[in-house]
Formats: sequence, structure tokens, C-alpha cells
Amino acid sequence: MKLRIRGSSLRLRLSQGEVRTLAEQGAVEDRVEFPGGARLVYRVRSVKNTSFISVDYSGNLIEILVPETLAGPWCGSDLVTLDGSQPVASGELRVVVEKDFSCLAPREGEDESDNFPHPDARGARTC
Repeated sequence: MKLRIRGSSLRLRLSQGEVRTLAEQGAVEDRVEFPGGARLVYRVRSVKNTSFISVDYSGNLIEILVPETLAGPWCGSDLVTLDGSQPVASGELRVVVEKDFSCLAPREGEDESDNFPHPDARGARTC
């Protein structure tokens, strides 16, 4: 899973296996290890009884909470993006969860073996 943080936005890209894990187990997570033993964990979790995507941050865990009513159809379809936002002190925090596509132009050092096939694979566009 890839996490991009930019200003007041979080963008997560999930591989095919991670989308399967979310569908089957209700959650998928990854982590960044830091020197000294610290780590940041980021998780996408499917939840009941809510109708909007939200974010919780506590104890070095960023948790994206996606309603089951959105997560299930997203996992089992060609739909690419789930997005939402929630109010924060400085305005709003935007969240985007996407299926991770293979790039059209190979990039050295990138393992894209579990990424989704790019929909423009036969076109001339590149990442």
C-alpha cells in the first residue's frame, strides 16, 4: 500500500492483493519503520454503521474508515476511487483511496507485479 501525505490530504493506493485482503478480512495495513524503533502504521478498514469515509489518528496509527456499503462494491468492481473529507481545525482533511495501476513506462526499482493493469495500456500516455 502506498501512502501520500500532502498538506491536508491523504492518498492511499492499494494493490490487487491488498484490495482482496480488505474485501476478505475487512482491513489492510502497512507501516513505515523509523530509527529508534518508532513506526507509523496506516490502515484502511471497512466499518459498519457509517455512511462516510473518515480518518482517525492515534498512537502513530492513521486509520481510514470506509463504510462497508462503499468498500464492498469498490473491492468487487472496476471502480477506481473512493474519496471523502472531514472537518479539521484548519478546514478539511481530504482522503482518497485508489486502486494502484501499473505504470505504462517501466520505472527502475518498482515492483508493480501486483498492481492493477493500467486501463490505458494500449494508448500512448505514461504515468
